[in-house]
Amino acid sequence: IHHFEYEVFDSVEELDEQDARLLERAREATAYAYAPYSHFHVAAAARLENGEILAGTNQENASYPVGICAERTLLSAVSSVFPGTRIESIAVTYNSEQILSDHPVAPCGICRQSLQEYESRFAKPIRMILSGMTGKVIVLPAAELLLPFGFSNKELG
Repeated sequence: IHHFEYEVFDSVEELDEQDARLLERAREATAYAYAPYSHFHVAAAARLENGEILAGTNQENASYPVGICAERTLLSAVSSVFPGTRIESIAVTYNSEQILSDHPVAPCGICRQSLQEYESRFAKPIRMILSGMTGKVIVLPAAELLLPFGFSNKELG
């Protein structure tokens, strides 16, 4: 049996100042998502160990497999703009044109694998803050908790 703990907050107002600021940055960034097909605008914002905050958004494509999720856009941006810099926390949120954005969503499987790899690469957990535009907020102490029994570089020898 795999157990883990996480925190649930009723709203962003219950978060500490740094986490609230990071989530607000992600919420603002949903406006920059390119989601003409799903109308599901996702943004992820990272607070880096150097104090910088970067955001990434989902970028869809008419050829669906070509699109990229907000979390992987963010990881690519961090690696490109601040190579070798560790991520302390990531806030993930969404704004939908078709449903209420009033509850947390978690990253997809590919993003969970990518987040786990980034944690492994830097040997440091990444706190995950998951929320909609309003409502409850879930905080996990490490991204790897999103992918129990995940495939890692340990399997490659």
